[in-house]
This record gives sequence, C-alpha cells and structure tokens, in this order.
Amino acid sequence: MSLIQPSGDLSAKIKEELREPANPADIERDIGIIREWLSKQPHLPKDMDDARLRTFLRGCKFSLERVKQKLDMYYTMRNAVPEFFTERDVCRAEMAEVLNVIHMPPLPGLTPNGCRVVMLRGTDKDIATPNVVESMKATLMIGDIRLAEESVGVAGDVYVLDASVATPTHFAKFTPALVKKFLICVQEAYPVKLKEVHVINVSPIVDTIVNFVKPFLKEKIRERIHIHSNIEDLYKYVPKAMLPSEYGGDAGSCKDLNDAWRAKMGEYTAWFKEQEASKANESLRPGAPKTADELFGMDGTFRQLTID
Repeated sequence: MSLIQPSGDLSAKIKEELREPANPADIERDIGIIREWLSKQPHLPKDMDDARLRTFLRGCKFSLERVKQKLDMYYTMRNAVPEFFTERDVCRAEMAEVLNVIHMPPLPGLTPNGCRVVMLRGTDKDIATPNVVESMKATLMIGDIRLAEESVGVAGDVYVLDASVATPTHFAKFTPALVKKFLICVQEAYPVKLKEVHVINVSPIVDTIVNFVKPFLKEKIRERIHIHSNIEDLYKYVPKAMLPSEYGGDAGSCKDLNDAWRAKMGEYTAWFKEQEASKANESLRPGAPKTADELFGMDGTFRQLTID
C-alpha cells in the first residue's frame, strides 16, 4: 500500500504549518543534535533512523525539546506496556483474527488541507469481540510503519469511525486502564497530530462510547469529535472521492485496502521482531526510573496526557 505524499502548493502549505526549515541542511543539523542527545542518554537505544527522526521533527513542529520528550516516551512505552510491542506478527492467529474482523487502513490520498485519513470499521456485529490488546497493537504497528513511510510530512490525522456494527458487548472489553495506556502511547510517544474524529452510522452505543472517552481528553480534542447522522455530512470534511467504495468513494474497498496494509505489515515482520529489544532500560535512566504509577496514574485521570 503506497501513501500518496503531498507535493507542490500543498506540500509548501504543510511545511509552513509544521515550521519546517526551508534549507534541508537545517533539518540535517537538527537530526545531528538529536543524535548527539541520544548518545548521551544511557537508558535509550541509539537505533532511530533518519527517516523516522524527520517524522518526529515534523510532528513536533521542529521543537527539539518536544522531540526529545517524544523519543524518551517512545522507548519508555515499549518497556512499560510490552503487551503492545511484542509478538507483532500478522501471521499469528490472534493478530490474523483481528485483521479479518476489523478494517483499520490509512487511506492513500490526502484531504485538501493535507491530512491523512484513517478508517476504522468492524465487519460484522454478530462476531465475538476480537482481542482488544491485539487490536491496539495492530494500530501501533501501522503507526510505526508510517513513521518511516510518511516521507514528506502530513498536516495531521483524521479518523473516520464507522459504528454500524458496534455493540455493548464489544465495548465491554475496553477497560478504562487499557484505554488509558493506549491513548498515552499514541499521544505521548508518537508525533501524531489528531485533527478530527468523525463517527458515522451512529447508534445509541456511540453516545456511551464517546461519554466514556471524553473525560480523559483535553477540551480541544473533545471539540474535534464530530458525530454524523448521514454520510453526506462527512463529505463536508473528507472528500467523497478519497473514501473507500463502501462510502461512495474511489479508493477501493475497505477489505482490499486493509489487505494491502496487512501485506505491508507482513513486510515489516523482521523489523518488528528486532524492535522488541529496542526499549528504555529504566535501570540506567539518570535519576529515578519511570514507574507505571508515574506514567499512567492510579487515580483514574490522564495526568500525563497532553494533546496538541
């Protein structure tokens, strides 16, 4: 699956929004600064390649301090939440089952303002609830691939959630503790800019899900959640043509898009296996090691969650 990269005026607009230096040499200088910083962190791996570092820089609007914070958390999460970052193999039965019943492909195209659109939909409301940890693991696997393959930089992410097959039984498996860990991973450890969330094919369970998540989110993210009563409303935000065929678009079927991403994830199997050893070593961290208490809290709040 190839991701269309921005070019021309759109690329120029995105670079301005992300505060990307006009001179490529300045980007290389920043990469060098981050590499020097990593070399002085005894608890962090030194294996971050240039392509991923550029994505971190863009996602952090070239703030070196924010990049350092994100990278520290990127490796810290791999130690703190190993269930999300081990056995990342699409051929495993548990992972294969998730990819059979949940489609989660990033779409090839871009919105007019340069955002990547990610679809998330179940295939059948009558199936048993898939393994939630495996579902979250698959999402983070795609995130890792995009770190390397978003070679130019996009303005942010737009998520489209199709709730047509969501049931209370499915939702019951999403515990507050698990959701907290996942959201902190996404928002603290990855250079993601969440621009919009659109929920379509709504049902009464959608209100329950949104109300469950909202208390854990910053106000600005709550304001970016859009509930649509019909598909035409979605087209005001996401062009119809770039959507999968199930939603009137020209991008191909969700199944074909998902299968293409499954194949892409399979190409990274050896890399995912190597990365299992690439994590923070808390015994070597200067100062006190980061504990689960500090990272995730025990009082039911998202103390550490910051979303821009």
